[in-house]
Amino acid sequence: MADISLDFEFENPINKVWNGLIDSDILSKWIMANDFQPIVGHKSQFRNPEWNLIVDCEVLVVDEPNKLSYTWVGGPINTVVTWTLKEEDGVTYVHLEQTGFEKEDQAFNGAKYGWASKVEDLKKVLGEM
Repeated sequence: MADISLDFEFENPINKVWNGLIDSDILSKWIMANDFQPIVGHKSQFRNPEWNLIVDCEVLVVDEPNKLSYTWVGGPINTVVTWTLKEEDGVTYVHLEQTGFEKEDQAFNGAKYGWASKVEDLKKVLGEM
């Protein structure tokens, strides 16, 4: 098995970053169109018709504003994404784990690169709010 583990820093309060991870409208600005709701057991989809991509999600953990976890199933991957947040001295530290990859293959590397790029998009979106 192979897991993605990435760390990010935001110059935003933890509640603002948390909203960027749970609000469907904000998520659509930095990930994809979706019907996400931060309710344990809620099933949703992230959709990108341009790439003919649908990702199915089920929310597993909501511990506002510290931890969010959901399944991330689409194409060749059946994984779990977990965001862990903490705020210290005005900086919000975010740890992302995506677990369940079979090996470090194209899907793994694409997800790793994709999350790093998408989180930069989230930073821009939050900066505009």
